[in-house]
Amino acid sequence: MLNTHDILETIRMIQDENLDIRTITMGISLLDCADSNISRSCGKIHTKICRLAENLVKVGDDIGREYGIPIINKRVAVTPIAMLLAASGGDPIEYAKTLDKAAHDVGINFIGGYSALVQKGFAAGDEALIRSIPQALADTERVCSSANIGSTKAGINMDAVALMGKIIRECAVKTSGRNCIGAAKFVVFCNAPEDNPFMAGAFHGAGEPDCVINVGVSGPGVVRNAIAKIPGGDITAIADTIKKTAFKITRIGQLVALQASQRLGVPFGIVDLSLAPTPAIGDSVAYILEEMGLEQCGAHGTTAALALLNDAVKKGGVMASSHVGGLSGAFIPVSEDAGMIAAAHSGALTLEKLEAMTAVCSVGLDMIVLPGDTSADVLSAILADEAAIGMVNNKTTAVRLIPAIGKNIGDELEFGGLLGSGPVMAVNGKSPAKFIARGGRIPAPIHSLKN
Repeated sequence: MLNTHDILETIRMIQDENLDIRTITMGISLLDCADSNISRSCGKIHTKICRLAENLVKVGDDIGREYGIPIINKRVAVTPIAMLLAASGGDPIEYAKTLDKAAHDVGINFIGGYSALVQKGFAAGDEALIRSIPQALADTERVCSSANIGSTKAGINMDAVALMGKIIRECAVKTSGRNCIGAAKFVVFCNAPEDNPFMAGAFHGAGEPDCVINVGVSGPGVVRNAIAKIPGGDITAIADTIKKTAFKITRIGQLVALQASQRLGVPFGIVDLSLAPTPAIGDSVAYILEEMGLEQCGAHGTTAALALLNDAVKKGGVMASSHVGGLSGAFIPVSEDAGMIAAAHSGALTLEKLEAMTAVCSVGLDMIVLPGDTSADVLSAILADEAAIGMVNNKTTAVRLIPAIGKNIGDELEFGGLLGSGPVMAVNGKSPAKFIARGGRIPAPIHSLKN
């Protein structure tokens, strides 16, 4: 029998607390689209994406209307394109334009997978694709790109790290007239998951089925409001409240995922438990931490509060879904979170504090706007630090850095929409150039030897 209280509570979460399904992402394998001729390969890719994702947007809209649940994005993630480039050769930009056209034709907002996995070295196709990323993102509207440069099992590929700093700068330079949007669509990972539904880092891993539906939930506003109802509660009560709230949020994600799977005739993959904030007031992970008792996000105690939040979200969510995966935790993207933006403006939140927080959160340094003259070596060193946190702690870390070309500390970079706006943050300018130039590979940690 339907529980009236639960129904009314869900309606309130949607109407007043910004609860939504952030994305339905269809993962599509393109391994059967490999061809020695790049034009034939691109033709197969366009045909397959359009065939499988033809009804993705319609189905998402229908489910949203029928259940009254806002479903913000419908997206596609594909096999890392570097794998197909290894077979075809040619100009990788052809693949980027094919993906962009397919995304336009099926009506999705982003397509991810213009990617390469180089944690242990460069295979055929990898370096050519990576060097093409800045131009590919400048020439397309809906394509997102990523690279995995380290893992707990493989260590960190420092040759790739050195190259990535240059790629990030070039992405920003080539799209400087569009608020450096190219850099915002490029993510560098350590321990990248194969089933992540969130952009810009989504790709369809080689171990995934031919086609699958993954769903990413949201709900920071819901969690904050739940904590606000227990003003006298101790930390144990807060953790318990977050777990119960995460369970409710995830059940909605599971419902949407199963409905989408059934209607599209595609297997259900995972629900990603990540709390994904937006620039909307109230829809902020920072505000959750402040509701726990911090004067402002970034104060001492922020890392401990975020650790509690991340753990409780996972414990509550994992009981509510048959399959959990992706990133699953709490996102802390500065430009996409109203509370993070305010904390960065006030000086309470610094790049160094954000790095400490990434040791316990689900992702990493996300949507960080840096001075436009930040060097490629400094960008690479930030990537190396973040990858080291992921490698040693056996967790996913990801970095989206945006050098704001022509802007300085205190200026603002405006993206609009879910990407929001971000203040240009200070960065340590002491040179790591000699360290980055050494190249080679940081060995995997001793605790990776578990066989």
